[in-house]
Amino acid sequence: MSLERLKSKLKNDNISLSNTFGVITKITATTIQITGLRPSIGDIVRIVAKDKSKSEIGMVTQIKTGEAYVSPFGFVEGFKIGDFVYGSDQGMNIPVGKALLGRVVDPFMRPIDGKGALDMSEFAPIMKSPIDAMKRGLINEPFSVGIKSIDGLLTCGKGQKLGIFAGSGVGKSTLMGMIVKNTQAPIKVVALIGERGREVPEFIEKNLGGDLSGTVIVVATSDDSSLMRKYGAFCAMSVAEYFKEQGNDVLFIMDSVTRFAMAQREIGLSLGEPPTSKGYPPSSLTLLPQLMERAGKEEGKGSITAFFTVLVEGDDMSDPIADQSRSILDGHIVLSRELTDFGIYPPINIQNSASRVMGDVITKEHRQNAMKFKRLYSLLKENEVLLRIGAYQRGSDKELDLAISKKEYMENFLKQDSDEAFEFEKTQEILAQINS
Repeated sequence: MSLERLKSKLKNDNISLSNTFGVITKITATTIQITGLRPSIGDIVRIVAKDKSKSEIGMVTQIKTGEAYVSPFGFVEGFKIGDFVYGSDQGMNIPVGKALLGRVVDPFMRPIDGKGALDMSEFAPIMKSPIDAMKRGLINEPFSVGIKSIDGLLTCGKGQKLGIFAGSGVGKSTLMGMIVKNTQAPIKVVALIGERGREVPEFIEKNLGGDLSGTVIVVATSDDSSLMRKYGAFCAMSVAEYFKEQGNDVLFIMDSVTRFAMAQREIGLSLGEPPTSKGYPPSSLTLLPQLMERAGKEEGKGSITAFFTVLVEGDDMSDPIADQSRSILDGHIVLSRELTDFGIYPPINIQNSASRVMGDVITKEHRQNAMKFKRLYSLLKENEVLLRIGAYQRGSDKELDLAISKKEYMENFLKQDSDEAFEFEKTQEILAQINS
């Protein structure tokens, strides 16, 4: 048999041509212990059963003297003690290219939408340092998302990082769909991490109307391994960075940070990390800025404006992941279950929400109108009980009287159908009319 035919056969059998290999000495539900290799942390290896019935890619996550621990991207079922582990030259890189636009892929950029293979020749690292602090561009341009309550009262800037905080079933997916559909950004990258599998086609058909033009959807569902869910988020960010490097303004949306942190919790605890608040090991909290800080605006290049959804269990905003996320992000949008009971969608609680760069991207007139709106709306909320029982007498407070007269207009401003979109200038006009 010729050397080329031998290489071809080995390649087809998914066997590495590496001259070094190790063997499995112990297997747990999430980790494989190996000896015989001298890998580095983060190295990619290929695990191959002796009978070639199963092959899986894994990552070296812990090293001890004479042994290493590998977390597989798939599952450990089918592997046995004595199976081989080969060093891989794949590295932590994924293929990227314009062919991704309009497609639904897994974290390794393998298509899962049944539309055929992807032709890409460029590669991007999964893990990358965030933008250097002194190379970040100033956030001084508004980023319109076509939603009145956000554009008018919580204005985003191009290159900003925001969190969408909500309990389950409050309307995160609907709001995400509205942002993706209504934004003017030419490139949109959506990362669906750790969510239910049925939500993927539902999100595409119901929330996006089946339109994936200019959009890349990266999916790692809840039934994927913890390593796949963890690195699915980083892979999606690498895709956004690829388009940013070409000078594009990119919208990045990830659902959800909580599932991402839970994936790292599974990995950390399996490797013996001590659990802290709510069982999260320290690595879960240190991982968040590694991902979130990669978004932003870079001088001479494009920008990544990011929205990260955070699931707050029991609507508890003191959850460790929610608390840590708020400290890293440039603003937070809080969805209220109470507003859904009153039929206000999207149910954005403007009193508890904030955009830290809003003052840098809007005009003086817009800022004054937004502040006046928030003041009048807060007065209504503070005196809601008095108004409902009829204990307030008109004329007692001129400002509250003004707020009562504009109550219907303000509530209508906060409401918006999922298929509606408002231009940024139109939103400013409506806000000015309410305050006139």
